[in-house]
Amino acid sequence: MGRIEARNLTKIYGGKRAVDDLSFSVEPGVVTGFLGPNGAGKSTTMRLMLGLDHGGGQTRFDGQPYSRITHPMRHVGAVLEAKAFHPTRTARNHLTMLAAANGIPRQRVDVVLDHVGLTDVAGHRPKTFSLGMGQRLGLASALLGDPHTLILDEPANGLDPQGITWLRNFLKSFASTGRTVFVSSHLLAEMGLMADRLVVIGRGRLIASGEVQDFVRKASHTAVLVRTPQADRLTEALRAQQVWAEPQGDGSLVVNGLDQAKVGELAFSAGVVLHELTTRTATLEEAFLEATGGSEEYVAQLGQATAEDVAAARRGQPAASAPSSVTSSSGESR
Repeated sequence: MGRIEARNLTKIYGGKRAVDDLSFSVEPGVVTGFLGPNGAGKSTTMRLMLGLDHGGGQTRFDGQPYSRITHPMRHVGAVLEAKAFHPTRTARNHLTMLAAANGIPRQRVDVVLDHVGLTDVAGHRPKTFSLGMGQRLGLASALLGDPHTLILDEPANGLDPQGITWLRNFLKSFASTGRTVFVSSHLLAEMGLMADRLVVIGRGRLIASGEVQDFVRKASHTAVLVRTPQADRLTEALRAQQVWAEPQGDGSLVVNGLDQAKVGELAFSAGVVLHELTTRTATLEEAFLEATGGSEEYVAQLGQATAEDVAAARRGQPAASAPSSVTSSSGESR
C-alpha cells in the first residue's frame, strides 16, 4: 500500500511554467529521493501533489486524490515547511490539537514525540526551537496518524550530523515495512546513502526516474584506475590507441575511454605489470551535475562546480571553469 502516481502536473506563474507536464510514480517499500537544481520546481510539485496549490494534473495515493481521502493524516504525512507551528502552543499541545482535529488517539502524541527525540522539550514552545528541532517536530506531526506515506521537503535542513544519520536510518526503516517515502534534499552525498530510487527534475520537467545505481551508472564519468610500476610504458601503449591516461598525485593513472577489461588486455599485450586495476564509477553528485547541467535556473560561472570540474578535482587537476559573471539561463547577466 502507498503507491503514488503523479500525472501531468503543471503550474504556471506569470506565464512561466514552474512545473511542466510532470509525471512520475513513487513505489512503496523504498525511499525515493526527489532531486533538482534550485528553482527546478520541487517544492511546487509537492504542493500540487497535496492539493495545496492550484494547477493542472492530478496525484493519486493508492488510486485516490489527496482531497478525497477521509482522515488524510492517517494515510499521508507531509512536512513542506519547517517550524509551521502556532507560536504560543507547546510542542505537545500543537500535536494534541492536530490529533483531536483528525480523529487520532491522544496517546499517539507521546509516541511520536519519543520517536523524534523531543520528549524532554515537549512542554516548550516551538518558537524557541532551532531549525533542526523544528524539523523534528514537523516529522512528529507527519507521523501522528501512523500513515503509510511520507512526503518530506528538505527534512535534513538544520539537523546536525547525528540528526542526519538518525533521519536516514528512520526513513529507511519506515520504508522497509512496506510504506512509502518521497523526500527532497540538496544533500547529494546523504541522498546517495538514503535513497533507493530517484525522481530528478529540471525546470519543472522530468529528467530521470529509477534506481539510484542506474542513474549513477549512466553518467559518463566512469573511469579505470590503474597502479603499475611501468606507468610510462602503459601510457605509451594507451596513446597508441588514442586513449589518454591521467597521472594522479599518488602515482596511479586514471584511464577514460576504455573499460576495465580492455585496459587489462592492452597492458598484457604491452608487457606491463599491474598492481591494481579497478573501475571507478561516478558519484551521485557527478551524475546529478551531468544530468541537470542544462536545467539550472541560474548559472553562477564564477566558482561554478560543473560536472567536469568535480571530476577534475578528484584527479587533482585545476577546474576548467573560467571566472565570469553570473548569468541566467537565458544568458542575461545578473
